[in-house]
Amino acid sequence: MRNFWDDMRKRFFLDISPDEIQRYYRGEATTVVVTADDRTSLQFPAKNLRPFVTVNGVSGYFEIEYDEFSKLIGISRLS
Repeated sequence: MRNFWDDMRKRFFLDISPDEIQRYYRGEATTVVVTADDRTSLQFPAKNLRPFVTVNGVSGYFEIEYDEFSKLIGISRLS
């Protein structure tokens, strides 16, 4: 049985190359758009990926959490 908070979290896979992540740092791109596991489209500010950037870009399985007003609470890497 799903509860209210399950609907406030979405999971997605992300694989952004080092060259592509540079576009965010140069200000050429400010938003990330991904498709969650449940096939919903998610959009969030690219700055929220900064803790996950490595020399290889950004890659992994993530979970995003937001409130009832669709305001981003946080993103965490699951793997």
